[in-house]
Amino acid sequence: MVDLLVIGGLGVDVRARVPALPLPAADSLTVPPVELRIGNTGAGVALAAHALGLRVTLVDVLGADPAGDVVRAALARTSVRAVLVDAPAGTRRSVNLVDPAGRRMSLYDPRPWSGPAPFADAELAALVAEAAHTHVSIMDWARDALPVLRGAASLSTDLHDWDGENDYHRPFAEAADLVFVSDVQLGERAGEEAAALAPRTVLVTGGAAGATLHTPDAPPAHVPAATPPAPVVETNGAGDAFAAGLIAARLRGAAPLDAARYAARVAAAACAHDGMEYPDGLLPRA
Repeated sequence: MVDLLVIGGLGVDVRARVPALPLPAADSLTVPPVELRIGNTGAGVALAAHALGLRVTLVDVLGADPAGDVVRAALARTSVRAVLVDAPAGTRRSVNLVDPAGRRMSLYDPRPWSGPAPFADAELAALVAEAAHTHVSIMDWARDALPVLRGAASLSTDLHDWDGENDYHRPFAEAADLVFVSDVQLGERAGEEAAALAPRTVLVTGGAAGATLHTPDAPPAHVPAATPPAPVVETNGAGDAFAAGLIAARLRGAAPLDAARYAARVAAAACAHDGMEYPDGLLPRA
């Protein structure tokens, strides 16, 4: 058995520190070293969960290219088991512009999957069967795999900045029993959209404003953002660390509100680190 199976969401982040967001109008800007490293949402959840002591398997497609080599090398430095299929279009990548306060703007290149399904239903079903929890990223090939993933002991997904209307996201939400979604696009409609997803447990995240926990048997509860243990370096990956923290707490038997409060501490600690390869002891275990 493994604690967590992560489906999809591998890629690289090209990180550039910039003087301000939005960028000032200029022909060019001199910035600190631009770095290429493992990133994207599935990697963020998997690496944070690994840092929290969970046994993790990660399943995805990955390019046989230099960007993919960065991902493979990072995973090799952990005990995360990677089940990978070559992606002819290459490795997904994001250009992350990070301002002095650690805020991020991401330019995402999804490298869409095309052709037959990369994993047979039987192979995915076997991986799901051996996991205590499955987390599915909103990847293109993963959407077609949702009928198999519904067989998970428990299933979560992150809809990110869903606007409540885009039909692409809805099958992920309907398949999961635990849903994460940002309030960036939902705004004042966040509570209404969360209620519409009942009886699922829904976490509406709002960055420094904290999160709101929606459960089927209790009123919505505000979860304040935690104080980082050190100055904020980068907020990229904080939402993935929050998801990993909540999943870890649930697997250890925590009540929903306690799990969300713990997840806030994990996310805050992640903001104090540069990148998703977390050193031992940075993310709180309890």
